[in-house]
Amino acid sequence: MTPEEAAVKERNAERLAERLAAGPPPADCPVPMLPVAQLYLRDIPLLRPPGQADLLQVLWCPYDHDPDHKPSTALFWRSAAEVVDILATPPEPYEVNGEGYLPEPCVLAPEAITEYPHSLDLSPRTQLTVGDWSRWQAAGADVDSSYAEYPRDFYNVHLADAPGCKVGGWPPWGRTDPDPRHCAVCDVQMVPLLTIASREWDGGEGHNWAPDEDQAAARAAGHCCGQSPSMPTKVEVGSTDNMQLYVCPASPEHPHTDLIQ
Repeated sequence: MTPEEAAVKERNAERLAERLAAGPPPADCPVPMLPVAQLYLRDIPLLRPPGQADLLQVLWCPYDHDPDHKPSTALFWRSAAEVVDILATPPEPYEVNGEGYLPEPCVLAPEAITEYPHSLDLSPRTQLTVGDWSRWQAAGADVDSSYAEYPRDFYNVHLADAPGCKVGGWPPWGRTDPDPRHCAVCDVQMVPLLTIASREWDGGEGHNWAPDEDQAAARAAGHCCGQSPSMPTKVEVGSTDNMQLYVCPASPEHPHTDLIQ
């Protein structure tokens, strides 16, 4: 970040702090949605946008909405070439439900990774396979012997459903059993579009998912939650959970849905 960018960031933070200190807005005042992610097709071919769109903008309302007490999200597919009137100072909220609903601006560095479905998404036969310690040994896998009693944990921690913000990929089940989402219009099973994660990698051995350049910070101890290098955007959904956005594969015009895991 350049000194100029840092100065702008500091001014924006001060302006927002002043706005929040001013108290709640009038009852009839519209609440601006906050930007969560801006993704370009040139960087992430998995997006599969509708028509000629090549830009996805994800926004949310920084308040808990019933019935599930989570931010309400909105998706905007656009053509980057047609985005000409850019706001120098985006609208800011008077207040937010929590600091975790106010994303810290950052630049994305997308990379393609290989992950596998959570063990709960596997067939019963494959679950038995990944839970068989002798198969891991026979395959010559570099598996710590501490996983001998629960080899499926090794699979889930090191190979399945990568943590962090991601486009597509596999859902991180565990808080609940798999809960497929179905389109409210055509009843087709929906597919993951984006995971908005509270952490880019998990604690413990989950730090193996951290990028190479962040491995030293990931292994270091003593970070408080808001200052952890695994939380660069300082977003926190639920109790450091993930918000997954799902879309209909049959039609991008059908409404999306979400799920907290």
